[in-house]
Amino acid sequence: MAVEKNDHFNALPEGCIAYTLSLTSPRDACRLSSVSSTFCSAAQSDDVWERFLPPDYRDILSRSEQGIQPLRLYTSKKQLYLHLCDNPILIDNGTKSFSLEKSSGKKCYMLAARDLTIVWGDTPCYWQWIPLPMSRFTEVAELLDVCWLEIRGKIKTSLLSPDTTYASYLVFIWNDAFGFDHVPAEGEVGMSGQEGQKKMVHLDPETHRQQDMPRRQRGRFGHRQTATMRWREVRPADRDAQTSKQRSDGWMEVKLGEIFIKGGEDVDMEMALTEVKGGNWKRGLIVQGIEVRPK
Repeated sequence: MAVEKNDHFNALPEGCIAYTLSLTSPRDACRLSSVSSTFCSAAQSDDVWERFLPPDYRDILSRSEQGIQPLRLYTSKKQLYLHLCDNPILIDNGTKSFSLEKSSGKKCYMLAARDLTIVWGDTPCYWQWIPLPMSRFTEVAELLDVCWLEIRGKIKTSLLSPDTTYASYLVFIWNDAFGFDHVPAEGEVGMSGQEGQKKMVHLDPETHRQQDMPRRQRGRFGHRQTATMRWREVRPADRDAQTSKQRSDGWMEVKLGEIFIKGGEDVDMEMALTEVKGGNWKRGLIVQGIEVRPK
């Protein structure tokens, strides 16, 4: 019976199969390529992968330093698609990076630290701007010493994939950090002119783990390489707080929030990390940017 089914599929014109595959998703097209040799051939078609690329991908590439020249380097649209999934490109004078989410082809962006609004970010005694080889951008922001942490960013919703839930993440690493373990912060994502959804976040994952640990197991003071733990009352809301996690590229990230992007809108999606209560001095945070990607 399986052979008869495959013979039936093979009788279809390859162009018809390619069109059908283009109406699915990149993940499904790759899975269906194993149905038969005809499906496998159709799944490699430029017509299929052109549909999986964003409609404005040429315009996006034209905003990179190389322009659309890299298109000539790829022998197929599938090769271009996979390259954009695995290799973010810098656009808009290096203030953003662009890539694709592999399973869906939806757009992903990261706003460079220079494209963010960082309170005291232009004051050399509080923040410094340095190159870092592991960063995709030419420079990152390193926190030297502040008593108030506030980082904000925004991106036009028209740049994002429509009818998609997007999540925003602060991307950072530590460098001899101090003062973050007992500082409650708030992540916020929303549309310009509207109050966004707020969520408690912990930049230091050890803080959240210590809150879940029985008091008798902690000792009077907790300790880790980057900070000295201090006691503070744990509010119920903290139990549901977002904690930072390790990324595959060596950076850390913490989720600021999420929001649904409707089609046809062109407003600012705004994101923020704000300290809830200032006055505590802190240092050693290195910010690469804020990433916006499909949930």
